[in-house]
Order: sequence, then structure tokens, then C-alpha cells
Amino acid sequence: MSDNSTEIIEALAAEIGENVYIDVAKWHLYLSDAKLDQVLAEKLYPLLATGEVTNTQIVTILEGIKVSLGGGKVELPLNDLLPTTGVQKIHDILSDILQEL
Repeated sequence: MSDNSTEIIEALAAEIGENVYIDVAKWHLYLSDAKLDQVLAEKLYPLLATGEVTNTQIVTILEGIKVSLGGGKVELPLNDLLPTTGVQKIHDILSDILQEL
């Protein structure tokens, strides 16, 4: 991974970690606190190469990231744990980064 891509992934992880959260019983667990920001940023990074990002692409990635709950009793896709606004927030963050590139 090049230095530039590492910087972009780190910036993406920071933005996602601070602004996107899992909603559990109206508790907001931000992705940085859940240690999911880096893995999500790494999965989303290749979308930036396409020059355009859709909510469908984001949801597909979120569906592929399984989150362990209850000490491993249950695994749910990250998409099922985010409020609808979370997907839009991710889209906005990616769009902002695309504009800066």
C-alpha cells in the first residue's frame, strides 16, 4: 500500500469513526469506539478509484462486514446495526474525499 493510500485510509477511518455509529437500543456506539472504523475504511477505499460512489455499493460492503454480538453468540451485518442516516453519512464522507482527490 502506498503512503498516499495509507493516508487516505487513515483519514477515511477517522471521519467514519467520529461520525458514524451503531444504534443499539438508542445507544450510539461510534465506529471508532467499536474498532470498526479501520476495517470499514479499508473496504471502502477501493470505491474511491471508481470516481463515483453509490449507496448500493456502500450497503454491499456493510453487508459483508459481520459484527459479533453477545460474546460471539450472534453475528450481524454492520448494515443491520447502522441507522439509515449512517449509510448517507458514509456516502457524504466518501464524496467529500473524492472532491479533494
